[in-house]
Amino acid sequence: MKPVTNLNVTQNVAMITLDNVPNKIDLIASIFNEVANHGINIDMISQTAPYKGSINLSFSLDEENVPKAISALSKFKKEIPHLRIDIVSGLSKLSIFGEAMKDIPGVAASLFTTLAEAGVELKMVTTSEVDISYLIDQKDEEKAVQIIKERFNLK
Repeated sequence: MKPVTNLNVTQNVAMITLDNVPNKIDLIASIFNEVANHGINIDMISQTAPYKGSINLSFSLDEENVPKAISALSKFKKEIPHLRIDIVSGLSKLSIFGEAMKDIPGVAASLFTTLAEAGVELKMVTTSEVDISYLIDQKDEEKAVQIIKERFNLK
């Protein structure tokens, strides 16, 4: 049983990180609602554990939607003076899939090791039982795809 059976790549991805967001679910919901109201589809979402009442919240989106996202988030900058908004563009999303991942320990460890050995820096990681998605610099995409295909015998 192969742990990894498919690798998909999405290009022209950006990541927005909101630092120092008060850990209030109604505020977090309001942020995502405002982004949605601006017609922006969010893909990956990552939140840190709360620390001193605040979290950091990152999400990925198509690069073309960054200006709309900045507009959507500007109202929160006014409401939360210590809020910092960081934007990173020029990213690619690698989605690694395998139905057997849920039953085979160490797949994530192997992927992290493979990317580390190639010097590929990770910007964000999200997972489920059967897939792992990484945001990486677009300049590292070709190298990352090649080494993952080699490591997991993908075509």
